[in-house]
Amino acid sequence: MVYSDMIVFAMEIIGTVAFAASGAMTGIQRRMDLFGVNVLGVTTAVGGGLIRDLILGINPPVMFQNPQYALTAVLTSTILFLFLYVRTEGGSGKYGRTRELLLLTGDTIGLGIFTVVGVHTAITAGYGGDRFLLIFVGVMTGVGGGVIRDVLAGNTPYIFVKHVYAVASLTGALFYVALLPYLGGLSCMLMGAAAVMLIRFLAAHYRWNLPRIR
Repeated sequence: MVYSDMIVFAMEIIGTVAFAASGAMTGIQRRMDLFGVNVLGVTTAVGGGLIRDLILGINPPVMFQNPQYALTAVLTSTILFLFLYVRTEGGSGKYGRTRELLLLTGDTIGLGIFTVVGVHTAITAGYGGDRFLLIFVGVMTGVGGGVIRDVLAGNTPYIFVKHVYAVASLTGALFYVALLPYLGGLSCMLMGAAAVMLIRFLAAHYRWNLPRIR
């Protein structure tokens, strides 16, 4: 049990770093200062978890009980900002390709991890018998931080326009819940997260998008 908890915690930290990098890159893209970049980094990293805890009635939310998540997001955002600041001030200003890769990778890893962590948290809170709630909480945990980030940055939320973002999260949550009667919780988490990441990377590579009216 302790071993499983350690793995879940490690996944949360990895997801926090990934989402913080994604938020920070969005702030840098919008030409925000160091404070603004940190706000977007922290918001993206902990926003989904905050929504999850409010839905589940966890009070105070985990981000306030365990400040290491917010501190990890601040550290990640600051390091990324300083790295790109020194690079651009030194004359290497062409980081568009790096920015897009960081955004995609950070969003994809964070989405996959936090989707399954959301489902896991709902099960731990005692809602394992409510499949709809598990899936809903998983998706909200995965996409919530990105939605808040995009709203603060003045962008159309990514989930409405790009690469089946929310659909990937929904698929991962469904995988977790469907496999739970047959596999252990940790195996379900890993497979659900892998499904989300695979769909996101394939969608980005092949430019898959849901139909829209032009």
